[in-house]
Amino acid sequence: MAGIAADTVLRSGRIATLETPNRFVQALAARDGRILALGDDDAIEPLIGPATEVFDLGGRTVIPGIVDSHCHPDSHAARLARWHDVSPARVPSREALLDRIARAAAQTPPGEWVACYRLNENKSGGYPTLAEMDAAAPSHPLFILRTDGHIGLANSRAFATVGIDRSAPDPAFGRFDRHPETGALTGLCRETAAHVFLGEIHAADTADHIAEGLVQVFEDWARHGITTVYNSLTPRKAIDAYQRMHASGRLRMRVGIIVSGREDGLVESFVRAGIRSGFGDDWLRVIGVEWCPDCSTSGRTAAYYQPYVGTPIEGEPVPNTGILLYDLDDLKRRALAAHRAGLLVMIEGVGDRGIDFALDAIEACLAEHPLEDHRMRVEHCCYVTPQLQDRIARLGVVDSSATGFMHDLGEAYRANRGAEAMRWMWPHRTLIDRGIPAPGHSDAMVCDPNPFLAMWSMVNRRAQTGADLDAREAVTIEEALRAYTSLGAYSGREEHLKGTLEVGKLADLAVLDRDLFTIAADEIRDVRVDLTLVGGQVVHRR
Repeated sequence: MAGIAADTVLRSGRIATLETPNRFVQALAARDGRILALGDDDAIEPLIGPATEVFDLGGRTVIPGIVDSHCHPDSHAARLARWHDVSPARVPSREALLDRIARAAAQTPPGEWVACYRLNENKSGGYPTLAEMDAAAPSHPLFILRTDGHIGLANSRAFATVGIDRSAPDPAFGRFDRHPETGALTGLCRETAAHVFLGEIHAADTADHIAEGLVQVFEDWARHGITTVYNSLTPRKAIDAYQRMHASGRLRMRVGIIVSGREDGLVESFVRAGIRSGFGDDWLRVIGVEWCPDCSTSGRTAAYYQPYVGTPIEGEPVPNTGILLYDLDDLKRRALAAHRAGLLVMIEGVGDRGIDFALDAIEACLAEHPLEDHRMRVEHCCYVTPQLQDRIARLGVVDSSATGFMHDLGEAYRANRGAEAMRWMWPHRTLIDRGIPAPGHSDAMVCDPNPFLAMWSMVNRRAQTGADLDAREAVTIEEALRAYTSLGAYSGREEHLKGTLEVGKLADLAVLDRDLFTIAADEIRDVRVDLTLVGGQVVHRR
């Protein structure tokens, strides 16, 4: 390497390469966006030239950049400017929610939408009634999206705006809840019924509007050490936005596109165009395609074989075993066409019945078009019983685990499914021991994008509220970190580029404020990121 100078050097640190267990080095050099060398300070010293940016770590810990392998930055970006965040941190009670709505309505011209998102009724005093919503926004159509994105609430003006009254039939794979005695609309809308309102509100979104929001989203997420996101269910407008950002040099986060099966004809257009998984470059790449047939456990809509327990929502079906959003033969046909075309197939399954449904479609694909290293994924994959583990292992499927749910929604899972069910909810200890690849993801902004919150829950097997999630499935911090780095990259066929720190790989990494590998388990959620580098360039500095 005589005469070669690095662009960036990090020295005097504790750099976890994750290439092999427990491997740490003192220094790292990067050039042209990739790792040039790893070793001790003396070995890296000759690579420091006059223009090299040198970071003296002072013993701080470095990890590979976080790969969030299933999240929704595009939808969050689209809502930043005009929607109102009503997450528990902002509205801790129903009274606070109604006050927030009233204040938003007062600042919005009469007749225009008041749209809210990230409601978690379990932490904010329950769902508001139709009468309460009407009183808070009497002159505006109001829509509130639950944090899971599967349930919405609408006031009377919103129903009138989209042409829905009490006599309207439920849409396929959805439901407008009605009072069990009077038949009157309650305001709560499940699954495709909620999309009636979402489609109306988001119709005004543009690619430029989404791109502007994404700049803000990625600036915020970089402070958590995130360097790659796989955008779940990416629609056409967001794909356009990402390309505009890339072309103009505004893309400072690596993005994997998971093409949305929700948008009519979009996946089929990729198939017709001959676009395969892997198309793109190190900044923007097609990862695969996704369909969402299963729903939300915290919202009591995900598909299980056994009914929900706990307190039902007024108007929910009895007994309630959840719903599925596709006809199986139709899903098999769509998935097979994409699989044959070289697109990585991902299908959401949350409850055990939902996971079986996803695996039915995947197994049909493999029967018609066998592929040894297919890496097809079941997204979220929460309630993974031993029988499902056997099936996942036999088919060689990736368990794309919604570990973010453990922290933010774990108490609702326990309340809705019972304490005994936690034994097989996100069973990472067992999955690791059985050799089943199980990357973790936030599903942000369903949950907080901060990966250290999910890692805390994976290690401690507790929800944010302290709810017990069964310690038998606890993992080590290194195992939790691998779920957000090397396994995340593996799930998108990018392990040759990222997920570990090795010579030739992308110089994507995060410098932490404490040693993640030696702190007490309860301190994991307090970890802060001092520096985030993408391609050796600083994108976040605390």
